[in-house]
Amino acid sequence: MKLRKLSAATAILATGALVLSGCTPDGGNGDAEAEDTSNGENGETSGNTDAFSAEGQQYTTEPEDTGKADTSDLETMEDEISVSMGEIEFVGYNGSTPESYSVYNSTVVNRIFEGFGYWGTDNVWYANEDFGSYEVISEDPFTVEYTIGEDVSWSDGTPVTVADYVLDWAYQNASLTNSDDEPLFNGISQTYGERVLEGPQGDPDGKTFTIEYSEPFADWEIMVNSTLPAHVVAEQSDLELEELVTAVREADTEALEPVAEFWNDGWLTDPGTLPDEELIPVTGPYTLDNWQAGESLTITANEEYWGNAPGTERIVFRFVNDGQHVQALENGDLNVARPQATVDTRGQLERLEDQIVLHEGEAATWEHLDFNFNDGPFSESLELREAFAMCVPRQQIVSNLIEPVNPEASVLNARESLTFEENYEDIVAESYDGTYDEVDVEGAAEILEAEDAVGTEVRIGYAGPNPRRTDTVAEIKASCDEAGFEIVDSGSEDFFGPGGAQETGDYEVALFAWAGSGQVVSGQNIYSTDRPQNYGGYSNETVDDLFNQLATTEDADEQQEIIIGIEQELWGDLFGIPLYVHPQLSGSDISISNVRDTASQDQIVWNAEQWQRAE
Repeated sequence: MKLRKLSAATAILATGALVLSGCTPDGGNGDAEAEDTSNGENGETSGNTDAFSAEGQQYTTEPEDTGKADTSDLETMEDEISVSMGEIEFVGYNGSTPESYSVYNSTVVNRIFEGFGYWGTDNVWYANEDFGSYEVISEDPFTVEYTIGEDVSWSDGTPVTVADYVLDWAYQNASLTNSDDEPLFNGISQTYGERVLEGPQGDPDGKTFTIEYSEPFADWEIMVNSTLPAHVVAEQSDLELEELVTAVREADTEALEPVAEFWNDGWLTDPGTLPDEELIPVTGPYTLDNWQAGESLTITANEEYWGNAPGTERIVFRFVNDGQHVQALENGDLNVARPQATVDTRGQLERLEDQIVLHEGEAATWEHLDFNFNDGPFSESLELREAFAMCVPRQQIVSNLIEPVNPEASVLNARESLTFEENYEDIVAESYDGTYDEVDVEGAAEILEAEDAVGTEVRIGYAGPNPRRTDTVAEIKASCDEAGFEIVDSGSEDFFGPGGAQETGDYEVALFAWAGSGQVVSGQNIYSTDRPQNYGGYSNETVDDLFNQLATTEDADEQQEIIIGIEQELWGDLFGIPLYVHPQLSGSDISISNVRDTASQDQIVWNAEQWQRAE
């Protein structure tokens, strides 16, 4: 989903690389798994303010905007800071496969990879000038030139070069296929290969390359970020690095089969076992160090890092149930934590005001109900979808479950813009007429009777256990059962898991959240026909065409008009029902400097390399 004012290019973070594949689904604890105010091009952010408040926060250097502060004077302290984003297990070094693509995995691996940019606290894109630079050098054809910093290298001493970015393009190129005409690479996104037909051009051993788009692309600025090590992949495939690059550029799929095989599976290990050190070099401030399955993963300062020294020697990610976060903060077992934002959690954190800093704001994550268009009573009946929407008590859900945490919360009436964004009111005013603002049980009952559908069973699936979603379903059941539906709570631990109800389509309505990517056209992956994240099988030719138009315009006014058209179609078809933007609460030990929460998917660890305990 797009989380911006429509003028700054933004995208989703999956590993160190940017993966243009839409948003990421909720992971079951009410927060986002794995995707704002505007900035000018390349991180010109004058006037931006933090999306979060944090009274009492200490800084070694006061931030000037919503990007990272200048901490070039920091020296690495021999210390350890413990953080928990939840109990979800780390998956692996390569976070760009469908199996590893999650916000939880990204919060770790984004600390070990650097690239051409990053997201600030308000989901605004900042260019990372320490890593390199990029600029548009031609409007027709639309061409961008990238220059990697001269000192930028992998932790094993190998320079980061154009060859790494040729591999980055290859894994996202669906035209590289095997004998069964299936993509060789098991990547989460194919946008790069679709938009850039020839891949990066430049000397494979050099630091400068260009990419030429087949047509202008709204999200160009974040198409290229960081990459995985081509020299490791080449060696493990029994190829010279130059041979790998040639195979990619000549589309020699036979030569690329071992390359793809290693890229897909070569970094996979059992939980608790890291690959051999020589297989996992990094470009970021930290390296993967120690993995205790089900308990923790430690990252350690990269001694060969080319950039500013990290503030702390070790960051320990502990896999702790969010219900235990506050107690762990109080005991000192955790120094930073992001529990689920509930009224009870807020009260518990406020009770520790002399011990911790409370970070509060709104996440770029939104809750919604999505219909199953592949099968079931809602798949062919707009009337039944309308009846269900009429009886869902959206305002009551927000009032009872969200306002106690965020008193400013309101019902969400759009999908491609969130309530805290500047363009939200304008988009809603042109796309939604308020039909479902008030509960209309009688109207819903009349539709059910007219459609001979009284007693229709509606299984609402979600990833559980999740008290807030359980309460949401209970609120819906109390209202919609009265209208004549039979609401069934179908929450389960494996709803989003392999073979779970979401994958098999064994539900009528799915209740989950999208973690916003900030990307202009990420919604295309969710709402367009046969796209990977279009879980419910929705199809609308007008929506498909509008997203294609959106992808090829950089004009902010045109983008907004197209998004209004998309919202009109999605409301007209009732693709699903938006509910609310997630509140977000985090806590950090008052002695830890430079901790800043963010609305982006990187969450509170987005600048963990700057954290340091006060002496």
